[in-house]
Amino acid sequence: MKKIQIFDSTLRDGTQGEGISYSVTDKLSIVHTLDDFGIDYIEAGNPASNPKDIEFFSKLKEIRLRHAKLCAFGSTRRKGVKAAEDSNVQSLLQTQTPAVSIFGKSWDMHVEKVLRATLDENLELVYDTIKYMKDAGREVIFDAEHYFDGVLNNEAYALQVLKAAVEAGADCLALCDTNGGTLPHVIFDRVRQVVGLFPKVHVGIHCHNDTGCAVASSIAAVEAGAVQVQGTFTGTGERCGNADLSIIIPNLQLKMGYSCVDSDLTGLSRAVRHVCEISNMRVYQSKPYVGDSAFAHKGGMHIDGVSKLSSTFEHVSPESVGNVRRFLMSEVSGRTTVLKKLEKVAPDLQRDTPEVAQILEKLKVLENNGYQYEAADASFELMALKTLGRYKEHFTPIIYRTIGEYPPPNGERSASAVLSLRVDGREETTAAMGNGPVNALDNALRKALTVFYPDLGQVRLSDYKVRVLTGAEATASMVRVLIESTDGDRSWNTVGVGTDVVAASWEALCDSFEYILHRKDEHA
Repeated sequence: MKKIQIFDSTLRDGTQGEGISYSVTDKLSIVHTLDDFGIDYIEAGNPASNPKDIEFFSKLKEIRLRHAKLCAFGSTRRKGVKAAEDSNVQSLLQTQTPAVSIFGKSWDMHVEKVLRATLDENLELVYDTIKYMKDAGREVIFDAEHYFDGVLNNEAYALQVLKAAVEAGADCLALCDTNGGTLPHVIFDRVRQVVGLFPKVHVGIHCHNDTGCAVASSIAAVEAGAVQVQGTFTGTGERCGNADLSIIIPNLQLKMGYSCVDSDLTGLSRAVRHVCEISNMRVYQSKPYVGDSAFAHKGGMHIDGVSKLSSTFEHVSPESVGNVRRFLMSEVSGRTTVLKKLEKVAPDLQRDTPEVAQILEKLKVLENNGYQYEAADASFELMALKTLGRYKEHFTPIIYRTIGEYPPPNGERSASAVLSLRVDGREETTAAMGNGPVNALDNALRKALTVFYPDLGQVRLSDYKVRVLTGAEATASMVRVLIESTDGDRSWNTVGVGTDVVAASWEALCDSFEYILHRKDEHA
């Protein structure tokens, strides 16, 4: 299989995405995650840009990676300054990374209007900087910034820039669609041209997603002969983001026969969730390969087909990328759906078992009352176990009381909660503050439960949604609360319904903790 180098820029280009900010500890954790997954190059950032990156590069010198090469990122030298005297260039060398990524102008308009240099001066900047790095023993990847816009405006000059980089000793020419406006068929043609003109140098591709085509354009570039794909692991980046490597890698490796990472892809979903967790992002449900909905089936015909032969409605097996198949429950579900949904917790159930009909009937009643189990698998499982008489209660709520104040007495925490619960005959009463009554109740509940179940300290609420089911009663309307919880390794969803948003939240919170305790019992 032909090897495609995977170059990850989560820690540099990815940090330019709106809402993304990493601590040094966050960055180190991401480095280890990407290395463990088998990424070839990790672009660690620009060491001259800020004190945080300086500290980060200092700590990187102390770690040993299993597979990945670290890469420092910086620009060509400044006008009128030798590479050996340019502080930014020197900072790249001081990182001691085996590879460096040097970006330079390939669009004549940028050279003259932004860099305010002559076209010949820019060629010298590119040549001198790369030659200096090569003489220092570094592997050099040249990022031809705005290449596709540049070649459209002045093809001869854009190719001159690439030629200068090759003559200086660049190991790879990364063609950058910096504005993200080039369509895949144009990417293919231009990459094939460069591959033909510079056969002794690796050609890479770096796409932004401003037309929604970054993944398709990256794959088109590989088909045209590119051997390095740059992007960010979860698609984060400037404006609309970068090419999403978590989609590109399985497409190339599972669909096209290329080798991208040394191992199989069963760790893909876990790696994506870990990076998203550090980034304070949710994995989009519809995200290909790794999203919760990637292998979720709701239609009866789909569920029946997948139950008989998975390839009828799945292009790859969910296990191949570390994901799981899900059957979505709703009032239109049939017995087949219930059986598939419960095959892990009640494998003895048969289609004609009376309890299956009872579960279906209860499901219809509850959904008519506002519950929705399509997005609350954990609550459905608990409901089914109760109907089957197989539910073990891990704690019994006795009473809770919440108090809210405005304005907040300490400027932040506006509410408090007091609650009592019972576990195996022992009663625990506790109190907690929070940013609102639901947060206070959540804090108090986990505080009480960790007395009996210390492992619950790892569980936290990762998403919280409230939907008004009907507006006819104004502020007394029925609401549905959906909660997503995680322990860092897995996520699960629960639901609560009522006219009191705090009571509905309490129901979903209790289900959340009951579900994970039930799961822990199963694996004990």
